[in-house]
Amino acid sequence: MIQRIQTIYLFLAFVVTAVLPFLFPLWTLNDTKEYYFMQNQVYVVLLGLSTTLTVLSIISYKKRQNQFVLGRLNIVLNLSLLGLFVYRSLNISGETVLVSEKGIGMFLPIVAIVLLVLANKAIKKDEDLVKSVDRLR
Repeated sequence: MIQRIQTIYLFLAFVVTAVLPFLFPLWTLNDTKEYYFMQNQVYVVLLGLSTTLTVLSIISYKKRQNQFVLGRLNIVLNLSLLGLFVYRSLNISGETVLVSEKGIGMFLPIVAIVLLVLANKAIKKDEDLVKSVDRLR
């Protein structure tokens, strides 16, 4: 449901993984050539999976445990994507005389991870509230 705070966090994570990578480059080589995520199939697949997991998590609002597990899987997926970005950027900057500048797109997985952690905290808080109410019956 949209009035829950975790849905807002998940929607923002969806925007970060689905919309913003098209707008911001990962890095720029020699101040002219911008490198976007679409130029590597692995990045496309991982961002697509992250977006899909976020949408599935938003849709499964009635099953909080499944939503929590999907959030954790999404965090692990974004951590691996961040690791690939860092690995690739370290390889580019040390290769030749190419001057590489890191773009804002490199930090999008970090923003997504923070939003997913906040969503998981809110999901856990809801689950604890429901369990405490069930105990009183």
